[in-house]
Amino acid sequence: MGNARMFGPRRNEKSPLQRLLGLNWTIVLINCMIAGVGFAMLYSVAGGHWDPWASRQSMRFIGALILMLTIAIIDIRYWMAFAYPAWAIGIALLLAVEVVGATGMGGQRWLDIGFMRLQPSEVMKIAVVMALARYFHGRNYDQSRSLRSLLVPAVLMLLPVILVYRQPDLGTAIMIIAGGVAILFLAGLPAWIFVAAGVAVAAAIPVAWQFLRDYQKDRVLTFLNPEADPLGAGYQITQSKIALGSGGMTGKGFLEGTQSQLNFLPEMKTDFIFTVLAEEFGLIGASITLVLYGLVLGYAMLMGLGCRNQFGRLMAGGLSVTLFLYVMINVAMVMGLMPVVGVPLPMISYGGSAMLTWMIAYGLILSVATHRHVTLAPKGSGLA
Repeated sequence: MGNARMFGPRRNEKSPLQRLLGLNWTIVLINCMIAGVGFAMLYSVAGGHWDPWASRQSMRFIGALILMLTIAIIDIRYWMAFAYPAWAIGIALLLAVEVVGATGMGGQRWLDIGFMRLQPSEVMKIAVVMALARYFHGRNYDQSRSLRSLLVPAVLMLLPVILVYRQPDLGTAIMIIAGGVAILFLAGLPAWIFVAAGVAVAAAIPVAWQFLRDYQKDRVLTFLNPEADPLGAGYQITQSKIALGSGGMTGKGFLEGTQSQLNFLPEMKTDFIFTVLAEEFGLIGASITLVLYGLVLGYAMLMGLGCRNQFGRLMAGGLSVTLFLYVMINVAMVMGLMPVVGVPLPMISYGGSAMLTWMIAYGLILSVATHRHVTLAPKGSGLA
């Protein structure tokens, strides 16, 4: 009976076409504009050639856009029902990486599925947010504030974090934790828990340092003093700062960046593509790009705050924080404000996994926006 109530037809329910036409197409267009910036930058780092990077990325984007729109028009009740299975599938994929994962860039993080290399840890960022939102949906204020209520969320967060850290991928592990913490905060956990956790983490830093791999320690030390080894460990960030500074206010012009076109800048098409953008289009071009990100992230947060059901509110809030961290960490990283942790700039950096994660997440946010007036029963069995 519960499933019938959950998935049965509703009076005055909009058709899929009506839901598609009712989407905020301005926000969809802005996402397309961000992707367009990425195509232009990939064209530039290839020396003025559409192949190989921009052509592949554009094909991925078309598929990801169709997927995003499909996710957006699916009833939010289906996504709530799929939250725990999505988490379980993500864990299964992470375990598969342990066994048959492809190795590259110093870690075993990918599954080779033929047409692309899937990074399950990227998709896990979304699955953890969905599962936590599902767990806290319908729980009252007192239930959410009890210490016993933290046991299940701890498992939902820490198990994938442990598996991701083993790959090793510290940056993604931190982002999974941050997205989960955002859900806990929005769910109403008392402030003292976050303060106590922060103090515990700070106190554990000397111990945690001993468990970091050598290359991770090098990244932290390089962040603190990149000039100590400008031709070795500090080379990436040193060249990035040179490129950022040389771009000035208006940039050197499209295809005219010296650090990028002369191949002084490593990882141009992935982690450091924002540096290429800032060198060629200057502070103005970089700022416009960040404004575009700000618009889509601001809309996502507003849709979460305005959602009547707790699942949608928590999911949109958690995904907003996750997507914000994507952008913030990458930009701070290339500016030397954070250690280099290998976080790509979503929709602009080359790669299918990060784009897929962004588009799936934004499809879910658009689904929340479409169904923001839907009131779900406390346990998710149907409409309240």
